[in-house]
Amino acid sequence: MDQTIIALKGILVQAVPTFFLVVFLAFYLRKMFFAPLGQVLEKRREATEGARQRAAETFQKAEQKAAEYEAALQAARSELYREQEAERLKAAAAHQEQVREARAQAEARLTAARASLAQDVAAAQQSLSTQVEAMAEQIIRRVVEGSAAA
Repeated sequence: MDQTIIALKGILVQAVPTFFLVVFLAFYLRKMFFAPLGQVLEKRREATEGARQRAAETFQKAEQKAAEYEAALQAARSELYREQEAERLKAAAAHQEQVREARAQAEARLTAARASLAQDVAAAQQSLSTQVEAMAEQIIRRVVEGSAAA
Protein backbone atom coordinates (compact mmCIF):
# COMPACT_ATOMS: atom_id res chain seq x y z
CA MET A 1 0.00 0.00 0.00
CA ASP A 2 2.95 2.21 0.56
CA GLN A 3 3.90 1.92 -2.99
CA THR A 4 0.41 2.94 -4.01
CA ILE A 5 0.53 6.03 -1.85
CA ILE A 6 3.96 6.89 -3.18
CA ALA A 7 2.74 6.37 -6.74
CA LEU A 8 -0.26 8.52 -6.00
CA LYS A 9 1.97 11.17 -4.50
CA GLY A 10 4.07 11.16 -7.63
CA ILE A 11 0.99 11.42 -9.84
CA LEU A 12 -0.32 14.28 -7.72
CA VAL A 13 3.01 16.10 -7.85
CA GLN A 14 3.02 15.72 -11.60
CA ALA A 15 -0.67 16.80 -11.77
CA VAL A 16 -0.19 19.99 -9.74
CA PRO A 17 1.32 21.96 -12.64
CA THR A 18 -1.49 20.68 -14.90
CA PHE A 19 -4.07 21.66 -12.27
CA PHE A 20 -2.61 25.14 -11.95
CA LEU A 21 -2.41 25.37 -15.71
CA VAL A 22 -6.11 24.43 -16.02
CA VAL A 23 -7.10 26.91 -13.27
CA PHE A 24 -4.95 29.59 -14.91
CA LEU A 25 -6.43 28.74 -18.31
CA ALA A 26 -9.98 28.96 -16.84
CA PHE A 27 -9.30 32.42 -15.35
CA TYR A 28 -7.50 33.54 -18.48
CA LEU A 29 -10.29 32.36 -20.80
CA ARG A 30 -12.90 33.92 -18.53
CA LYS A 31 -11.07 37.24 -18.54
CA MET A 32 -9.88 37.29 -22.15
CA PHE A 33 -12.58 35.37 -24.04
CA PHE A 34 -15.83 34.86 -22.16
CA ALA A 35 -16.05 38.39 -20.64
CA PRO A 36 -15.63 40.17 -24.02
CA LEU A 37 -17.91 37.60 -25.65
CA GLY A 38 -20.52 38.27 -22.95
CA GLN A 39 -20.16 42.00 -23.50
CA VAL A 40 -20.58 41.59 -27.25
CA LEU A 41 -23.62 39.38 -26.71
CA GLU A 42 -25.05 41.89 -24.22
CA LYS A 43 -24.50 44.75 -26.67
CA ARG A 44 -26.14 42.71 -29.42
CA ARG A 45 -29.10 41.92 -27.14
CA GLU A 46 -29.42 45.60 -26.19
CA ALA A 47 -29.22 46.61 -29.84
CA THR A 48 -31.86 44.04 -30.76
CA GLU A 49 -34.11 45.06 -27.89
CA GLY A 50 -33.54 48.72 -28.75
CA ALA A 51 -34.44 48.08 -32.37
CA ARG A 52 -37.55 46.19 -31.27
CA GLN A 53 -38.47 48.99 -28.90
CA ARG A 54 -37.93 51.62 -31.60
CA ALA A 55 -39.98 49.54 -34.02
CA ALA A 56 -42.77 49.25 -31.44
CA GLU A 57 -42.65 53.03 -30.84
CA THR A 58 -42.69 53.69 -34.56
CA PHE A 59 -45.60 51.30 -35.00
CA GLN A 60 -47.45 53.01 -32.15
CA LYS A 61 -46.80 56.43 -33.70
CA ALA A 62 -47.99 55.13 -37.06
CA GLU A 63 -51.19 53.81 -35.47
CA GLN A 64 -51.68 57.17 -33.75
CA LYS A 65 -51.16 59.02 -37.04
CA ALA A 66 -53.59 56.64 -38.76
CA ALA A 67 -56.16 57.29 -36.03
CA GLU A 68 -55.65 61.04 -36.37
CA TYR A 69 -55.97 60.76 -40.15
CA GLU A 70 -59.14 58.70 -39.77
CA ALA A 71 -60.58 61.25 -37.33
CA ALA A 72 -59.72 64.11 -39.69
CA LEU A 73 -61.22 62.20 -42.59
CA GLN A 74 -64.39 61.54 -40.60
CA ALA A 75 -64.60 65.21 -39.63
CA ALA A 76 -64.16 66.23 -43.28
CA ARG A 77 -66.88 63.78 -44.33
CA SER A 78 -69.20 65.13 -41.64
CA GLU A 79 -68.55 68.69 -42.79
CA LEU A 80 -69.15 67.67 -46.40
CA TYR A 81 -72.41 65.94 -45.44
CA ARG A 82 -73.49 69.05 -43.50
CA GLU A 83 -72.71 71.27 -46.48
CA GLN A 84 -74.57 68.91 -48.81
CA GLU A 85 -77.55 68.88 -46.45
CA ALA A 86 -77.52 72.70 -46.29
CA GLU A 87 -77.39 72.89 -50.10
CA ARG A 88 -80.18 70.34 -50.35
CA LEU A 89 -82.33 72.32 -47.91
CA LYS A 90 -81.57 75.53 -49.81
CA ALA A 91 -82.50 73.87 -53.10
CA ALA A 92 -85.68 72.43 -51.55
CA ALA A 93 -86.62 75.88 -50.23
CA ALA A 94 -85.98 77.43 -53.66
CA HIS A 95 -88.08 74.69 -55.25
CA GLN A 96 -90.90 75.32 -52.76
CA GLU A 97 -90.72 79.04 -53.52
CA GLN A 98 -90.91 78.33 -57.26
CA VAL A 99 -93.88 76.02 -56.67
CA ARG A 100 -95.58 78.74 -54.58
CA GLU A 101 -94.95 81.33 -57.30
CA ALA A 102 -96.21 78.96 -59.99
CA ARG A 103 -99.33 78.25 -57.94
CA ALA A 104 -99.90 81.97 -57.38
CA GLN A 105 -99.49 82.65 -61.11
CA ALA A 106 -101.78 79.74 -61.95
CA GLU A 107 -104.33 80.99 -59.40
CA ALA A 108 -104.15 84.49 -60.88
CA ARG A 109 -104.62 83.11 -64.40
CA LEU A 110 -107.47 80.93 -63.19
CA THR A 111 -109.14 83.91 -61.50
CA ALA A 112 -108.68 85.98 -64.65
CA ALA A 113 -110.04 83.14 -66.79
CA ARG A 114 -113.05 82.74 -64.46
CA ALA A 115 -113.72 86.48 -64.62
CA SER A 116 -113.41 86.43 -68.40
CA LEU A 117 -115.64 83.37 -68.56
CA ALA A 118 -118.17 85.04 -66.28
CA GLN A 119 -118.18 88.08 -68.59
CA ASP A 120 -118.56 85.83 -71.62
CA VAL A 121 -121.43 83.98 -69.90
CA ALA A 122 -123.09 87.27 -68.95
CA ALA A 123 -122.69 88.57 -72.51
CA ALA A 124 -124.00 85.27 -73.90
CA GLN A 125 -126.98 85.38 -71.51
CA GLN A 126 -127.67 89.00 -72.50
CA SER A 127 -127.42 88.09 -76.17
CA LEU A 128 -129.66 85.04 -75.71
CA SER A 129 -132.09 87.07 -73.70
CA THR A 130 -132.40 89.62 -76.49
CA GLN A 131 -132.65 86.88 -79.10
CA VAL A 132 -135.27 85.05 -77.02
CA GLU A 133 -137.36 88.21 -76.81
CA ALA A 134 -137.01 88.81 -80.54
CA MET A 135 -137.92 85.21 -81.33
CA ALA A 136 -140.84 85.34 -78.91
CA GLU A 137 -142.15 88.45 -80.70
CA GLN A 138 -141.77 86.74 -84.09
CA ILE A 139 -143.55 83.64 -82.83
CA ILE A 140 -146.33 85.76 -81.36
CA ARG A 141 -146.64 87.73 -84.65
CA ARG A 142 -146.88 84.59 -86.75
CA VAL A 143 -149.33 83.02 -84.36
CA VAL A 144 -151.40 86.22 -84.42
CA GLU A 145 -151.14 86.54 -88.22
CA GLY A 146 -151.93 82.88 -88.58
CA SER A 147 -155.04 83.14 -86.42
CA ALA A 148 -156.17 86.34 -88.23
CA ALA A 149 -155.78 84.67 -91.59
CA ALA A 150 -157.85 81.75 -90.50
